[in-house]
Amino acid sequence: MDQRIVIIGGGQAGAALAAKLRALGHKGAMTLICEESTLPYQRPPLSKKYLLGQMDEARLHLRPAEFYAEEDIALIIGVAATAIDREARFVNLSDGRKIPYDQLALTTGTRPRRLPASICGELGGVYPVRTRRHVDIVAPEFRTGARVLIVGGGYIGLEAAAVATLRGLDVTLIELADRILQRVAAPVTSDYFRDLHRGHGVDIRESVGLTRLEGEERVERAVLTNGETVDIDFVLVGVGVAPNQEIAAEAGLETENGVKVDEAGRTSDPLIFAAGDCASFPYEGRLIRLESVQNAIDQAEVAAAAMLGESVSYTPTPWFWSDQYDVKLQIAGLNQGYDHVHVRPGAAGAQSVWYYRAGRLISVDAMNDPRAYMVGKRLIEAGKSPAPEAVADPATDLKTLLKAPA
Repeated sequence: MDQRIVIIGGGQAGAALAAKLRALGHKGAMTLICEESTLPYQRPPLSKKYLLGQMDEARLHLRPAEFYAEEDIALIIGVAATAIDREARFVNLSDGRKIPYDQLALTTGTRPRRLPASICGELGGVYPVRTRRHVDIVAPEFRTGARVLIVGGGYIGLEAAAVATLRGLDVTLIELADRILQRVAAPVTSDYFRDLHRGHGVDIRESVGLTRLEGEERVERAVLTNGETVDIDFVLVGVGVAPNQEIAAEAGLETENGVKVDEAGRTSDPLIFAAGDCASFPYEGRLIRLESVQNAIDQAEVAAAAMLGESVSYTPTPWFWSDQYDVKLQIAGLNQGYDHVHVRPGAAGAQSVWYYRAGRLISVDAMNDPRAYMVGKRLIEAGKSPAPEAVADPATDLKTLLKAPA
C-alpha cells in the first residue's frame, strides 16, 4: 500500500487506474505521466460534440485539477516517457527527469495511422482525428461549402462525415474495402449506414482507394485508384490506429498487437501492468485489444486491484456506441467469427442486427433501438441464445427472451 506507482499515459485508462488505486486504499506516491498538454480527457466527443462546438474543453476533462491534488496524484503534463529502465526501476522522461517506481502501469493508448508519404508527401491540409490537438487544428477547416475527402469508412470516418455534413461541407468518403464497416459489422449494418449517409448527401465510394494527393503547398485534389480525380480543400484520415507499444518493446516486454498481458493486466514483467487500448489480453482462447471507454475503465480497475495484491481476472462484456446524425448505434458483444445474422425491424426506422456463431448469440447492433440493445446485452452476459426466428419476429416481446433458461 505504500509502494511508488507510476502510470504512463493520461487517457481514460490511466485516469481510471489512478482513481481506483486511491479508492482501494493505496497510500504510496503516485505519478501520472500525460504526454499531452492537458488534463486527462475523454476522446469519444472529439469527433462529435467537441468538433461541432457543442462541448468546450473543460467538459472534456475526466476530472478537475482539484481531484488530482486532493488524491495526492502527481500529474506530469506535456512531457513524454521515453524509456523504462527495468533494472533500476526508473522511467526516463523527455525533459531529462527520471521517475522511480516500485510498480509501473502502461496506459499508452493508440495513435492514428498516417497516409504514406508516397501518397500525401508534405502537403498541408491532411489531418488525423484522434487527439484534442488534432481536432483543434482541423476545426477551422469546417466551414460551409468546403470540400472534404474522408479516407476510411470505419466508425471514425463515418462520424466525421456526419459532423462535416451537419456543418454544411461537401463530403466525399472513400473506402478501399468492398463496403464501409467491413471489418466491424455485417453487410446489413453497412447497408443501413450507407443509406443513412447517402440520404444526407455524402458521396460514398467503396472499393476505391487513394493513389495520391496533389497540390502546391496544400492539398487541392485527390487521384483515386479508379482513375477519377476529386477537387478538395482538405482531407481527414480515418484508416485505423496502432497501439503505442514501442516503449514496452524497447524495455524487453512481450508485445503482440499491443502490450501483452494476462487476465489481471500483468505484463511479462510482474512489476509492470498495462490496460486500455494498448493492452493485448486473453479472451476466449485468443489475444484481443478492445478500443472502447468501457474496456479502458474496467481493465484499468482490474489492473489496479492486481497491483495491490488482489487475485482478480478480467472478463470483458464488451459494448460500444457511435452517434451519426440522429442515429445512435449501440453494440453489445463481439461479432468476430459470426456465421449467421438476423435482422429485427423496429419502430420509426429503428433496426437491430443479431449475430450468431454456431447457434450462440455473440453480438447485437442496435440502431435507435435501446430496448434491443439492453436485452441483447443481458442475454449475452447471461450466456442465453434465443431462437433466431423469435428474435427476428417484431411481434416477439424481447423481454420474454430474458426469462428463458440458458
